[in-house]
Order: sequence, then structure tokens, then C-alpha cells
Amino acid sequence: MNKRHFLKSLGLGSLALATPSLAMAGMQGEAKKIAGPVRHRIWINPSAKDTDAELKKRYADYRAAGIGVIYFEEDSERHFRAAKAAGIEAHRWFWTMNRNEKELREQHPELFSVNRKGESCATKPPYVGYYRFLCPNQPGTLQYLKSKAEEQVAKDYIDGLHLDYVRFVDVILPVNLWDNYKIDQSKELPEYDFCYCKTCRDKYAGIYGKDPLEMEHPDQSPSWRKFRYDSITHIVRNLSEVAHAKKKPITAAVFPTPEIAKRIVRQDWVNWPLDAVCPMIYHGFYREGVQWIGDAVAEGVNALNGKFPLYAGLYLPDFNGNHDDIRKAIRLALDNGAAGASIFGSVTPQLLGILRETAG
Repeated sequence: MNKRHFLKSLGLGSLALATPSLAMAGMQGEAKKIAGPVRHRIWINPSAKDTDAELKKRYADYRAAGIGVIYFEEDSERHFRAAKAAGIEAHRWFWTMNRNEKELREQHPELFSVNRKGESCATKPPYVGYYRFLCPNQPGTLQYLKSKAEEQVAKDYIDGLHLDYVRFVDVILPVNLWDNYKIDQSKELPEYDFCYCKTCRDKYAGIYGKDPLEMEHPDQSPSWRKFRYDSITHIVRNLSEVAHAKKKPITAAVFPTPEIAKRIVRQDWVNWPLDAVCPMIYHGFYREGVQWIGDAVAEGVNALNGKFPLYAGLYLPDFNGNHDDIRKAIRLALDNGAAGASIFGSVTPQLLGILRETAG
């Protein structure tokens, strides 16, 4: 589950961890120079207030705990290079379909996704104001995203590309968020069902011979769903080519299981050409217990069938400070085939200790 900025709106922070991909062997840079087990990763939004001394100690501590990759939300060469000096790969956390640039909205409103009611994300974003999703089938969308990705992977201090928001708008939110947004999403509602722009409808009609808006129940059409899965997959394939052309790995933060991802955000991540995937298995969002984490991992690992490694995403606030449950969750993930754990929340000395235990 990938809800970083929904979480920010609730007053929660933005941080996570995962583990490195065997598929990235041969693409890794300075991290290979320092010996010791590497299993985890972490998301951070670098702060300009951090001193060089603070960064040196912090990243040394992270590396000692088995953290081998950091996903940086902002481009800070100083943070990137400090992490690399500690033996950690520095990857750029890349917002993909959700692009809230004001200039883009004003100059190219046609690129933005349209819901079943005909409302555009450019002018009426769903849920929250920054939810400005692009349409994957607009010709300018792919060109725009490739140019932005190329800018990132061309930088020598950036070791890889990490895709986020690589999907459609959530047609259904995790049940634990319904109260927060005062929504009952027991069924798909037109205002959250994307994309029905003329480009998408015409392209679909050219393949299947009908306009989805003319269907009695478009939300129940398997071919219309598949069309949208494939539209996002096409974007990922092209961005993967951009990263791999520079011999840099590409990863993605995705929804918790293949079934959930396809059903609520039209995301078919099992069939993406990635080097690793980080499903956000945030059990509290789905009103599940810790045991479900193992079930979700097993579903994803079985569906991938060895294509690339999976790192189980855990949301720390759901554990209410219970370190035994965090340890249990990581063990469940590993026992069910995950290459490691992906943790979203504040990184404390206690957490680093747990990670160190499970890094070997």
C-alpha cells in the first residue's frame, strides 16, 4: 500500500525500508565495497538542515544495520554522496503518474486523467488536492515521464530509479481510510473511476469495438480492466528501458498483493520489468492482523515465480510500538519468501537493532 501523502494529511511521517535485489547484481556501485550483510532499504526526504557529521554517523549506522539502499524523495547531492560513502546505494524516489506540477496542469491539461463523470484531475482532483494523475494513453505523458526519468538517471550520484504512484487513482481506498474521507466505497463510484478521456475510450474501442462509457456496467468489464492494467505496464516498460540504458536498476512501491493492486488501482506489477518490488503490506489499513503479512507476501512471491525479489512493506504506526510484533512481521515475511522487509516509519535505535538481527 502506497499512501505516503495520505498519511502526511493525517499528521504522520514519511519513512520506509526494504532489502536489495539479487537482480541488481552487477548494477550496484559503491555499496559493494563495504563488507557485511545487506538486506534492507529506507525511504527518506532529505533535510538541508542535516550536517555532514550527522549524515556520516546516520548512514554508517544504517549500513551497519544491513540497509543497502536509500530511496531519496528529493534530489540532494550531498545526501546521496554521503550515503554512497557509507556503502549504501542512493536511488531517486520518482513520482510517476501523480504529477502535481502547476506549470504542467496549466500548459497541458489534456495530459491529466478523467473520471467516469468527465471530471479531470487537472481541475478536480479526487480525495486530496495533490492527486493530479496523468493519463497513461495521452501521447505527451510518456514523453514527459521519460524526459524526467532521463534527467535523474543521467546523474552520476544517482544509483537507481524507484517508481511511486505508478498506477491509476484509487477507485477504492483501503477500508480503514473510508471514515477519514467520509466515503462508503462498497462499490466503485464514478468520481473515483479513471480514466475515461476520449483518447482512452477511442483506443479501447479500436481494440474491442465499444466505448466503455456506453457499457451498462463498465466497472465489471474484464477487457476494460485489462486495458488499463496494460496502459500502466506500458509506461513502466519504457521507464525501465530508460534506467537500464544507464545500467541502473529500477524498482517500484506498489499495493500489497497482486489481487488488491489490480482491483483498486489497476496495477499489474507482477508483469512489470523490474529489478525489485516493494509492496506496501500495511495491515492496519486493511483491518488485518500481523499474520496477514505472511499471507500477502506468499501471494506476491508465488505470482512472481522468481521474476524478481519482493520486499514486504510494513507500516510502523500499525504496530503501536510493539517491537515483538515488528520482529514477528519480518520473520513472517522472510518465512514466506520475501527477500527482506520494507518499513515505513521512524527509524529508531530499537528498530535498527531488529533490522540488524534479520539482515544476515
